Amino acid sequence: MTSQPFTILAAAHELPCRVVTNDELAAQMDTSDEWIRQRTGIHTRHIAAPDQTTSTLSTSVAQKLLHQSGVAPDQISYILVATMSPDYATPATAAQVQGNIGATNAVAFDLSAACSGFVYGLHVMAKLLVGAAPGYGIVLGGETLSRLVDWQDRSTAVLFGDGAGGVLVTNDPAAGNGQYLGDDLHTLGDQGAYLTARQLGGSDPDPYLRMNGRKVYSFATRHVPRSLTAGVTQAGLSLTAVDYFLLHQANARIIQQVAKELDQPLAKFPQNIATVGNTAAASEPILLSTEIADRRIQRGQTLALCGFGGGLTVGTVILRY
Repeated sequence: MTSQPFTILAAAHELPCRVVTNDELAAQMDTSDEWIRQRTGIHTRHIAAPDQTTSTLSTSVAQKLLHQSGVAPDQISYILVATMSPDYATPATAAQVQGNIGATNAVAFDLSAACSGFVYGLHVMAKLLVGAAPGYGIVLGGETLSRLVDWQDRSTAVLFGDGAGGVLVTNDPAAGNGQYLGDDLHTLGDQGAYLTARQLGGSDPDPYLRMNGRKVYSFATRHVPRSLTAGVTQAGLSLTAVDYFLLHQANARIIQQVAKELDQPLAKFPQNIATVGNTAAASEPILLSTEIADRRIQRGQTLALCGFGGGLTVGTVILRY
């Protein structure tokens, strides 16, 4: 894909109020705060209340995006929600969000690519908007993974949290100087069994999310540097030209290893995994929203967003913010 106008007008996120510490998990399974911190970098995670769902968290983000940008709901052309934990098989979470915010003119659909979902969603939104009349799109990542987790399985329960994040974008050159510069996306379906979650209404007797941690770690540390390098090259840039690498917050050790493989300073890899955990498709947009709100990310900077996980999938998108 060649460079095209793609300005992020607003970024927002929503996290449940309930915070679960490592010590709380240690009280109910064979683990400890030290064990979790050393292996993952996670200290706490947010867990949805019974009345909070992927659609309600995502709707809250969409409402914040409209408020920040000043865009009216009926001006939205597309709503895309990346999730692996929807409320229903149908209606789509995006359709629920569309109805909740009154975006009557928006085409709305979900995208299922697990932890790569938000990056895949940015790619799809750019395709939808390319060559079109100036318009607006919302890309969200939302998850309530706490409802897929076996809370007695320390290999997965300590990792995951709930939340949602997203952006409101436009292809209108008059709205800003943002650009979609390039990308690199891959799916390794032959390795999909390394990270699974039960299909809604499926016949699998195991209802929980399961992961082969060693295989996924190996996949990530091998393919994420390749994808980032390919995405930057496709954008006609060098790794040193990237101001920030916003990686899926799966494991602090993975992020450290990727920085080492790319020979880039760890300071260019912001992290929030310590307080948020792994929120799958919500991971990169929550991090992006936080970094923008804290003014670490500034207009004109070049960003590399990379998601990786279930599928197995990996994806990189290069943006000028």
